[in-house]
Amino acid sequence: MDQRRAQAPNVFDVIDLTDPRLADYRDLRDRGLRGPDGIPGLFVGEQPLIVQRMLSMPGVTKSVLVVTTWADRIAPLAPPEVPVYVAPLDLMRRVAGFAVHRGVLAVGYRAKVERPSLHAIISGDGPLTLLLCEDITNIDNIGLLFRNAAAFGVDGVLLSPKCHDPLYRKSLRVAIGHALTVPFARSEDWSGELAKLQQEWNVTLVAAALDERAVELDSAPCPKRVGLVVGAEFDGLPAATIDRCDAIVKVPMAPGVDSLNVAVAAAVCLHRFSTGKRI
Repeated sequence: MDQRRAQAPNVFDVIDLTDPRLADYRDLRDRGLRGPDGIPGLFVGEQPLIVQRMLSMPGVTKSVLVVTTWADRIAPLAPPEVPVYVAPLDLMRRVAGFAVHRGVLAVGYRAKVERPSLHAIISGDGPLTLLLCEDITNIDNIGLLFRNAAAFGVDGVLLSPKCHDPLYRKSLRVAIGHALTVPFARSEDWSGELAKLQQEWNVTLVAAALDERAVELDSAPCPKRVGLVVGAEFDGLPAATIDRCDAIVKVPMAPGVDSLNVAVAAAVCLHRFSTGKRI
């Protein structure tokens, strides 16, 4: 053991598969992490970049599990109250129930990342860009949408009730951890909150949809306060949602190509509509 690790009171070597301190990491492939009341209270970060991002956010990380080769790089980043468990890679894989390729995991508190409501991600009456996701259930697409949201300076993401969890281990990995930093909330009343955005928050809703009423993206006005609404990969947005929106846009494409991946389409649209600062 490295001498620096030997002196750190929050770093512990773990060699027993049944060690109770590993309970949060057990069988991650087959279950979600739930708090004592049955509500999902924790999430898992995987890979060094994501875990480093978690450790940089005060109060987010509950514990860290790393292989020996990563211990001396990750452990110094952990606050004294966050235990860092160091284990052989084979033990880590057996505990987690899947191949942990990079040998770095962490468990975090969801409440430190999730916003409780739409109101919590909107403030003031200045320029605003929201990404509104309806029934996006694909793990990779959710992750990519959050990566796009970060890249294009989105102020917040609102998820419909059926959207996949952006803090799910694989989604967070695809997002490169940006779901930790882009404010998001999950709607309990999707139609009602779309109406509230328009009526109370002066947000112009723009649907990205293949609809005969859609205008080409480059000719669409760019509102000061905009909510880009995107739907599931194959089904797209329901007619009721499209009808509720103030504008409908489409990305012009070459002949013979009828659609884009939802995350790609969102990125193209956000490039035009985002009011966020980009360098």
